[in-house]
Amino acid sequence: MISIDRLEGMIHVTARTSEGSEAERRAAFEQFTQSRLERAYRLAGLVLRDQSEAEDAVHDAAVQAWLHWKELRDQERMDAWFDRILVNGCRARMRRRSIHPLALSDPPEAPGHDAFTGVHERDVLHRALATLDADHRIAVVLRYVADLTPAEIAARTGEREGTVKSRLHYALRRLRAALDAADRTPGGLR
Repeated sequence: MISIDRLEGMIHVTARTSEGSEAERRAAFEQFTQSRLERAYRLAGLVLRDQSEAEDAVHDAAVQAWLHWKELRDQERMDAWFDRILVNGCRARMRRRSIHPLALSDPPEAPGHDAFTGVHERDVLHRALATLDADHRIAVVLRYVADLTPAEIAARTGEREGTVKSRLHYALRRLRAALDAADRTPGGLR
């Protein structure tokens, strides 16, 4: 039989251990999210094309990651795990409501580059991206903006690698067609 004093001692040790592990858990999570927030905002912004939607998606992904932090078994796969939460959240948002275009800040122009042409090219590309459905746009953004391989995209989206490759193929075909159409119009790209 356990004495009351011993039971109280065990409760205090357990409470201190829980508080310590909770503080460690919180610190690890904060370090993890702080190092990835800028990248997460950029990724969500490019996928959703709306600044406030992107901020909400990152916030929701961080909340989901916190709620399921204890379930993360492989610390080496934290990036893929978080990206998958974020991408799934973006996909759900895109399916739930209409997403309005995001006004992206323009990168500095190269010397001797016609500013109008650069703006026009970005506008044509943004309009072409807007024609893609959620899954195709996510694949393109993760491949060509986040610079992930099809295998890494598959890990982040939960799709098979073959599905990712197929989506990239059809998305690029559609983007090329949109860009070719823009070339053929008066005042097109070239």
